[in-house]
Amino acid sequence: MAVPKRRHSNARSGKRRAHHQKKPRQIQFCPKCSSPTPTHHVCPKCGYYMGRVVVQASE
Repeated sequence: MAVPKRRHSNARSGKRRAHHQKKPRQIQFCPKCSSPTPTHHVCPKCGYYMGRVVVQASE
């Protein structure tokens, strides 16, 4: 069975884990009410998604 001969340095381990960071959430503006909304989500203010009412707005 293959066993590593030497210990990996901290820098090498950090390079391996570098691309697993959490990315910031993408924000778009609702075309109906212009409020910021996460992409692919129903607008919390007006209840629109993909050009139609999905949820009744709680106003």
